[in-house]
Amino acid sequence: MEETAPSLIVSDLDGTLLTSAERVSPRTRAAIGRLVSSGARFIPASGRPARWMLPVIEQIGLRPVCVCANGAVVYDSATDRITYAAELAPAVLSQVAAQVRDATTGILADRGLPPVTFAVERAGVSAFDRVDELFAVEEDYPHAWESEEHAVESRDALFSKPAVKLLVRQEQMHSSEIFDLVSPVVDSADAHVTWSFSGGLLEINVPGVTKLSGLAHALGTPRDGDASDGGASRDDDGGASGNPAVPDIDPAQVVAFGDMPNDIAMLRWAGLGVAMGNAVDEVAAIADHRTASHDDDGVAEVLERWF
Repeated sequence: MEETAPSLIVSDLDGTLLTSAERVSPRTRAAIGRLVSSGARFIPASGRPARWMLPVIEQIGLRPVCVCANGAVVYDSATDRITYAAELAPAVLSQVAAQVRDATTGILADRGLPPVTFAVERAGVSAFDRVDELFAVEEDYPHAWESEEHAVESRDALFSKPAVKLLVRQEQMHSSEIFDLVSPVVDSADAHVTWSFSGGLLEINVPGVTKLSGLAHALGTPRDGDASDGGASRDDDGGASGNPAVPDIDPAQVVAFGDMPNDIAMLRWAGLGVAMGNAVDEVAAIADHRTASHDDDGVAEVLERWF
């Protein structure tokens, strides 16, 4: 990998490609431009929904295929089309939410804290679909990021439709604390639990869905494992696709960047998995290399070895 330039670069966005001001630095933008001009491919891979990808890709001047929602959604920004979505079924949403409540309510009450609340992300077909059709929350849900166009629904309504992501919120706890309570009680055959923001937010997807499986579908080369009864996957052609999936390419050709636990699967798989200088310990521990922080052009520092 050190001698041969990679043919594929995959990067997380928040805390990785983007600075703390949510900007792509001129140095990083120039490095991405050079890699694309050389014939290599760049794919953003984020926990963000498709509608939040546009402010980023506009900064880098590309219209790439994007991995969104931790791998549950693939968005083709050139055609403004959701080409793949792995959705949690309504029955699974209700079941997992009940398990989360059972695992957390007593402990939160002992600490004098309110119970967790829930929100869902739905796939839609375009990044420009109405936000209130894509993002719905319970009435008391405390938003981690500013939102004005979301829908407010009863819990029954919230879980009545398939969703690509179930969000669990308790803003007075660290996300890792909630994860430690919830992860043991949610069967990995039913759902995959992760986090990418420290301020009391868990993200739950279809089992087997990670940024790595999303990358496989973004490349159009998924090598699928067993499908799960916990959710359904829809491709652009209407076909079904099992999970988990890994890209059917040589990982030695790939460099991946990340900073949070939802990046671990793709960093482990890539020929060169790079943790940012600001990465959490779990990510730094599994990475092949640690670069500078997202505010110090850590992505560009690595890319400039080849481009």
